[in-house]
Amino acid sequence: MANMSLNKVKMPERDAKERCTNFSEVALGYTKEMAMEEAERCLNCKNRPCEQGCPVAVQIPKFIMKIKEGDFTGAYETITETNNLPAVCGRVCPQETQCEMYCVRGKKGEPVGIGRLERFAADYAMNSGRKPAAKPEGNGRKVAVVGSGPASLTCAADCAKQGYDVTVFEAFHTPGGVLQYGIPEFRLPKKLVSEEIDTLRQLGVKIETNMVIGKVLTLDELKEEGYEAIFIGTGAGFPNFMGIPGENLSGVYSANEFLTRINLMKAYKFPEYDTPIKKYSKVAVIGGGNVAMDAARCAKRLGAEHVYIVYRRSETEMPARAEEVHHAKEEGIDFRLLTNPTRILADEKGWVKGMELLKMELGEPDASGRRRPVAVAGSEYIIDVDAVVVAIGQTPNPLIKSVTPELQTQKWGGIITDDYGRTSIKGVYAGGDAVTGAATVILAMGAGKKAAEAIHEDLNK
Repeated sequence: MANMSLNKVKMPERDAKERCTNFSEVALGYTKEMAMEEAERCLNCKNRPCEQGCPVAVQIPKFIMKIKEGDFTGAYETITETNNLPAVCGRVCPQETQCEMYCVRGKKGEPVGIGRLERFAADYAMNSGRKPAAKPEGNGRKVAVVGSGPASLTCAADCAKQGYDVTVFEAFHTPGGVLQYGIPEFRLPKKLVSEEIDTLRQLGVKIETNMVIGKVLTLDELKEEGYEAIFIGTGAGFPNFMGIPGENLSGVYSANEFLTRINLMKAYKFPEYDTPIKKYSKVAVIGGGNVAMDAARCAKRLGAEHVYIVYRRSETEMPARAEEVHHAKEEGIDFRLLTNPTRILADEKGWVKGMELLKMELGEPDASGRRRPVAVAGSEYIIDVDAVVVAIGQTPNPLIKSVTPELQTQKWGGIITDDYGRTSIKGVYAGGDAVTGAATVILAMGAGKKAAEAIHEDLNK
């Protein structure tokens, strides 16, 4: 008999007061019993509406049915037919606007917890000694992948499965891209990222680190080395700033730098890792997306007594996942909504000592469809802070474009492609944030998957 509960099986979480003192993972995942109970809620719809919301085409009812039957390994194998990063996706995918948005159960209650079940299947496989991925027979043809974020890892895996000799070139010392430097340990443990990347190595993918394409090697030099196709998945790591007075003061960070120091450079493991990041007592984070939530929650864990989120619209317009906003509130983050920073104030030594804020109200919708914030005259006030983190988006790094003038890009830096990642240069493909600007992990993965299809099609014409 199917479980007809209107609500998802609740996932256990660490207590808010305890968890904001450390970087241990917040959500603890389902037990076997919880997973099977939640899987019972799936109606196994004949036309599978949930699948239309999955950019990597996971066979959702099929893998959930396996969990319902207790075949957890079979569920994992079903997922990994199309998704090479299930432990990652189960944690950071915005399922509420993807697969779960189309779930029939969501019409009269909560949709099936598809992401939670995907996470369970992946974790079960990792913890029970999954068998290594089988290396496909090679076809002798070489593909280069630039960057090692979710788009690149997906493209690399799919090309390797087709028999291509794939090499990933990563600028940092550790592969994973935004999965390593951007998303904190308490949301996505780095051990899981490393294990998912090891699966690619089992498929035969080679990963070269400390390789800055555009400096160490150009795209033309990669072609000279025999790579017949090149995929660019370099992400969007170039930070945006507001252009307000005081942004050049000591104690002002881009979210990118702040999170990279904490995650990739392991500041969260001080003193085991001696990464310099000053301990601040009052931190303001500007922005309302997931990156802003991550930065604020990291600042709290690093010992800040008071952390603000400063966002110029209301909570309804916040792009962050509702779950991340909820967790931040539980952890005591102070939300200053309908508020815009106008300047950052300095002490006599050039360090941040405060920030002037201006109250806003919502006017008519702008081009994004969200109501435009309008300043309330004379509503300025000052808060005391000793650090400011700017989390208002990123754009693609212009390095590859600067040494490859024939690569066509948008005015703001995104690489121009067709629907399958083909760029203006024959044999060069791109996808993920390098094309769209900062977006989600799963959309980047979907782009990597489409590009791999195009590469295989074009090399076999």
